[in-house]
Amino acid sequence: MTAAPAAWTDRPVEVGLVGAGPWARAMHARMLATGPETRLAAVWARRPDAARETAAPYGARAVATFEELLDSCEAVAFAVPPAVQAELAPRAAKAGKALLLEKPLGPDLSSAERLADAVDEAGVVSQLVLTKRYHPVTRAFVDAARRLDVAGARSCYLHGAFLGGDFATTWRLEHGALLDLGPHLLDLLDAAVGPIAHVRGTGDPRRWIELTCEHVNGAISQASLSGSVNLPHAVTRVELFGPRPELVYDTAELDHEECWPVLRRDFAVAVRTGRSPELDARRGLHLQRLIAQATPAA
Repeated sequence: MTAAPAAWTDRPVEVGLVGAGPWARAMHARMLATGPETRLAAVWARRPDAARETAAPYGARAVATFEELLDSCEAVAFAVPPAVQAELAPRAAKAGKALLLEKPLGPDLSSAERLADAVDEAGVVSQLVLTKRYHPVTRAFVDAARRLDVAGARSCYLHGAFLGGDFATTWRLEHGALLDLGPHLLDLLDAAVGPIAHVRGTGDPRRWIELTCEHVNGAISQASLSGSVNLPHAVTRVELFGPRPELVYDTAELDHEECWPVLRRDFAVAVRTGRSPELDARRGLHLQRLIAQATPAA
């Protein structure tokens, strides 16, 4: 990604935020309001009081309707459950707004396809919030991995957030780790090892699910996912093996605060240049297709 144009310091991207839950407050609102590349222009949520509480610390407007939000911004960020994003994001795209999208795109493959198609039809910029991919350490790992001959990989993304707390939400408890954590780990494996041709899953996504990925280049990778295990902190780890010494990526020491300036800058550059980054709606659709493949039969 090229350096951001200096013009944004005079004209930051005006972003409207959809959602006022814990993730919207902890990350989206704070990140977008920090600038200088973006400005949090407005917040809309289905609970007006939550929208006001989210907007107030940053001097943003809490608007009464989604349509009013669209009139207040040039880009829309979504921090809502997948079904809500899949319903509203196509409307924002049709209105010509750039989109900052959460993963997964939707609750199922068909809704994700409709969203990605709407983005294509409208010709708007889209970017996917795959948090870890915006950390400098992650980017260095992916760059190094792409220079390796990888025969196989092991990986995991494990935490206990589904056991209780702010992120034990209805959609996460219903769909489990595959839909929530799967996009992160599948994206890392797809980027670092090589494009995934096929994936199959065994287990229960609400407890523990194991994925086997077959990559186009012949490599095989394994991924373990759970949001329902008692751990002192989340564990994300990828190990790559081949003729050369193993390459390991581990988030244990990463400061996720380093992700937000990169994410914000990438989005502002995309909006101002009119060019979506690698992590766009089509990337989200690719990941959702892999998730659909991996979903164990009922």
